Amino acid sequence: MSALIEAENLTRVLHETVPVTLVMDVSLTIGENEFIAVTGPSGSGKSSLLYLLGLLDRPTSGTLRVGGRDAEPMGEGERAGMRLSMLGFVFQFHFLLPEFSARENVEIPMRKLGRLSRPKMRARAAEILESLGLEGHIDKRPDQLSGGQRQRVAVARALANDPPLILADEPTGSLDTKSSEQVFRILEAVVRERGKTVVAVTHDLDLAARMDRRIHLVDGKIEADESLASAEKH
Repeated sequence: MSALIEAENLTRVLHETVPVTLVMDVSLTIGENEFIAVTGPSGSGKSSLLYLLGLLDRPTSGTLRVGGRDAEPMGEGERAGMRLSMLGFVFQFHFLLPEFSARENVEIPMRKLGRLSRPKMRARAAEILESLGLEGHIDKRPDQLSGGQRQRVAVARALANDPPLILADEPTGSLDTKSSEQVFRILEAVVRERGKTVVAVTHDLDLAARMDRRIHLVDGKIEADESLASAEKH
């Protein structure tokens, strides 16, 4: 199994009037085709860790390799390129552009990466949206969609450039029970059927128990990193 992410002794400290440690001495490896939950109490560093792994923030100390490449010497342009090609992001709030249709929102990462022609981008966006059960909603704007549908568009956008790794920060946190289950099943299918790796921060321990691996943080440190028995996932 190839390593997508390798972190060694990652630490993130905010140097304010009183220094605040967000992540402390975290070491982990994330491989291909994994379904990982990141859990922990509020303020335990879950989102901070995800932002470090996703090259959205820089560690104060420690080593991070993404796709086998050391992230420390990367400039901002190179980090942005890695995010576009290697990583997809899903957040608690979908952050869709309200003036664009679902299809146009999904096209945005493809436009930034610049590998496909306009017709191919449109076709790929439609294909992904349809695969996530959004046929008939492709040309609707976010305000014409339900909360669960908007979050599925956000997942489609994360898949746009076919990255091997999806990082999700509380992807079901703002949804009702039915929509949460729909989004969870879509993320599970991203792993089982598309062969991607999904790392999801979640406060929902029932959903976390249905994933393959759980990384539990307390006070910025990994308290447990465990594989979950298959019986617990169903």
